[in-house]
Amino acid sequence: MRPDRTELARVLLLLVVHLAAALAAPTLVRLWGRKAFWALALAPASAAVWTLSWTSQVRAGKGPVESVEWVGQLGLELTFRLDTLSWLMTLVVGGVGALVLVYCAAYFSASAQGLGRFGGMFLAFAGAMLGLVTSDDMILLFIFWELTTVTSYLLIGHYSDRKASRRAAMQAIVITTAGGLAMLVGVVLLGETAGTYRLSEVIADPPGGTVATAAIACLLAGAATKSALIPFHFWLPAAMAAPTPVSAYLHAAAMVKAGVYLVARFAPAYSHHTLWRWTIVVLGCGTLLLGGYRALRQHDLKLVLAFGTVSQLGLITLLVGLGTQATALAGLAMLGAHAMFKATLFLVVGVVDAATGTRDLRRLSGVGRELKLTALAGALGTASMIGLPPFAGYVAKEAGLEAIEHLEDHTVGLVVLVSVAVGSALTVAYGLRLWWGAFATKRAVIPESALAAAAAATQADGARGPGATSRVATQPDAEPAAVSHPSLLLVWPAMVLALLGLVAALLPHLGEHLLQPYAATLPAGEPGHLALWAGFTPTFVLTLVILGSGAALFAVRERVEVLQSRLTYRGPDADHLYRRSMRRLDDVAADVTATTQRGSLPLYLGIVLVVFVVGVGASLLAGGRWPQAVRAWDHPGQVLFAAAAVVSAVLVARARRRLKAVILLGIGGYAVAGLFLLQGAPDLALTQVLTETVTLVVFVLVLRRIPPYFSDRPLAASRWLRLALGLAVGLTVAGVALVAPWARVHAPVTEHFADEAVSWGGGKNIVNVTLVDIRAWDTMGEISVLLVAATGVASLVFLSRRTGQIFRAKEAINEHKVWAGTDPMAALRRGTDQARVDAPATNRVWLSAVATLAPQRRSVIFEVVVRLLFHTMVVYSVFLLFSGHNAPGGGFAAGLVTGIALIVRYLAGGRYELGEAAPVQPGLLLGTGLFLSAGVGLVGLVVGGSVLRSWIIDFHVPVIGHVHLVTSLFFDIGVYLVVVGLVLDILRSLGAELDRRAETGEDPAFAEGTDLLSEAGERR
Repeated sequence: MRPDRTELARVLLLLVVHLAAALAAPTLVRLWGRKAFWALALAPASAAVWTLSWTSQVRAGKGPVESVEWVGQLGLELTFRLDTLSWLMTLVVGGVGALVLVYCAAYFSASAQGLGRFGGMFLAFAGAMLGLVTSDDMILLFIFWELTTVTSYLLIGHYSDRKASRRAAMQAIVITTAGGLAMLVGVVLLGETAGTYRLSEVIADPPGGTVATAAIACLLAGAATKSALIPFHFWLPAAMAAPTPVSAYLHAAAMVKAGVYLVARFAPAYSHHTLWRWTIVVLGCGTLLLGGYRALRQHDLKLVLAFGTVSQLGLITLLVGLGTQATALAGLAMLGAHAMFKATLFLVVGVVDAATGTRDLRRLSGVGRELKLTALAGALGTASMIGLPPFAGYVAKEAGLEAIEHLEDHTVGLVVLVSVAVGSALTVAYGLRLWWGAFATKRAVIPESALAAAAAATQADGARGPGATSRVATQPDAEPAAVSHPSLLLVWPAMVLALLGLVAALLPHLGEHLLQPYAATLPAGEPGHLALWAGFTPTFVLTLVILGSGAALFAVRERVEVLQSRLTYRGPDADHLYRRSMRRLDDVAADVTATTQRGSLPLYLGIVLVVFVVGVGASLLAGGRWPQAVRAWDHPGQVLFAAAAVVSAVLVARARRRLKAVILLGIGGYAVAGLFLLQGAPDLALTQVLTETVTLVVFVLVLRRIPPYFSDRPLAASRWLRLALGLAVGLTVAGVALVAPWARVHAPVTEHFADEAVSWGGGKNIVNVTLVDIRAWDTMGEISVLLVAATGVASLVFLSRRTGQIFRAKEAINEHKVWAGTDPMAALRRGTDQARVDAPATNRVWLSAVATLAPQRRSVIFEVVVRLLFHTMVVYSVFLLFSGHNAPGGGFAAGLVTGIALIVRYLAGGRYELGEAAPVQPGLLLGTGLFLSAGVGLVGLVVGGSVLRSWIIDFHVPVIGHVHLVTSLFFDIGVYLVVVGLVLDILRSLGAELDRRAETGEDPAFAEGTDLLSEAGERR
């Protein structure tokens, strides 16, 4: 079929509409209040209308399908397909979602909090479900699958101030996320084995063997958790703590159907597999029976519906997963019928709760007389649920029973038939009990023994706004709940869904005509049929038996309830096992954290390095391809520098004093720079030297704040341990350097860099052109990291607030002297020094703010040298910046040179001198640099090229002559500004700010460390 790109655009447009509506929901609710839900309902309604417009084409097998490349290198695609199954699911997701949103406009009170957030999350969930059911790529399907998990978590926990809501939300996300991860494993197994992640192609030619068996287990695990099949059924009843609209949509029509959809989607490929069939039979039958049994003993109307939903999810999963055409047709019919009648009943229960203030069926009496229309909608929904003609539930269940009777495997057929019959009888019983409990006139009596359980189980779901609580009787003989008359807007969405269930049943042949194309994809069995009356058949007799048995159970409901209380299982149930497992997991996590997170940085680093040595070293020894011969050195000078690096590393490992270790570490760094220089890499050598210099200063600034020694103990043994570990790491890295080149299977991309640097980058300095052109994306990421690092360091220092103060000399009138220490004469000299600050320009001062420096801290020689070198260094940095494209230098090296110039100004004159040298906010430099680099990168896109593309411009300027300009120069300027801003930010935070704290007495402990530079030989 020829792809239709226009319709694909419409699918994407629908997703964008849902996203835009979700983002706009808070604003719309703030402006329009509850009426905003009418506008929000247009998003899912548009999906339903679009789906209906494609009905005839989908029936003919010509639904829209298209694929757009997403991440080509990874083979990821945005692929969507609308076939019969996705058509039905989209109709359910869109149609029910629109009606539930209209219901929300009357359900929530005008003063309810968080409605904007609720509307946004609701629409985000609807959009995720739309993407899930239309995706034809398994990875894309998984992404939408997890989006429904996250959004449902937020919806279930809407009332975040209630413990029950938070617990239910956490339980739901833990279980469904675990299933989603299992499903991802199955998706990867199938995709890698089949060689494609296109869902339709995998279904058409499914992989087999052991991999398929493992994938089936993983996929069914994901479906079981999402659709609340045993043993994961317990999260769904707990999720009734959510608002009723959430229950009506997520837990009746949408989210829980995602697991059913997954089973239905893969059934044509794997329904013949033994593991698949028996897993479906066990999960489906067990869930059907357990849910129906548990529903009979609930007194909260929502819990009755919740366990009923669990039961019927088991039935639907059973029908769509058995693998015959007849059961598949019945399964899809039941899926649609269930969405209509169960959403109806949830909405009806919300009306009853809003009108009476309780959902306890023992307190409700005479509600049907007061709320006749609501009772009628509830009766229509209940009739469809229990399988009374002429309703959609009856037609679907009849088709299911007929299909099960004709299963080829008689053993499976008998087990399934008995289970479905018993489960359907239970459905009749709890369905009648639901309607009777909600609307019948009866004596409302709550046994005293049930009061505590009723009070704990019944949760208000917000019809009267967050914070409201359901009224539960506190006396054995409780008065019936008073009934108010809610808005008709609460009733008619439920009535619309109930009437749709009736209309669908009256047109069974239309339903069969629409759903048969999916059933035909199943490999086994005869085609099934949907009929309102198929004659006096054994199936009809069985239906009569089911209805009669269910009615009898309802008639003796009190005896059944007593019997259930006597037969209650006292052992651990699934919910108890979950909670106990989570507690054990918390205990294990606490123990692991206490063992591994000991607050020791050397321990953390040691663990990382040991794992590296063991993992990488073992791989090298086991399978490394070692070179035949190794040349020790190219130049004798390399031996000298290497020896210096080795000796410094050994001494660092043995050092106890921090300053000593820092200096030795710097020696090793300078030695490495010498190796770079001898190897013919002046750019790297220059950058290494500059980086080591700045790093040394930063270390010294930090050392002022921490003790001078690593430990008070000698730690003789640990020195040897550190030395051994360092040696092992060095040898491992050396081994990697020897083995890695021999493991190459493709030509290195760098072999073309020399030519590309000139032809594309317009420069002869390969290193610089690589940074600002060939691999500019890497540089963009690196300067972003630098900006984040500077912000993080400053945030740690400034703690409560980040001041924007720039220390200037003229503002130092009442300040203590910089680095004043404990000099008793400082106060006497303050007036004289201030006079020097304000002295006429004829008095010679070498630095602008030396008058603010304590006399005992001054060095005239240092001041003179700094005065002579500062401007030279700045000019030299500008030279490096502009010449770096063709000679050693560049923005990074130039920024470091400027940074070192600022460092020497600060060391010579203190924080006020730093303010005079650079009276600018570091954040301005950081932001401007990143903005400039990113802006230059976007210019190429604006003019029709690619992002970060460079342009070479050659022109002639009088006097100057020929000018060769490459636009990547502006990118390099951005790098320069970021580096300067980083150094300035570090000096302001680790230098000037800590100086200020010490001098003003804000940090007495730090004041003791300000003498580190001059008293390096003393131990604190």
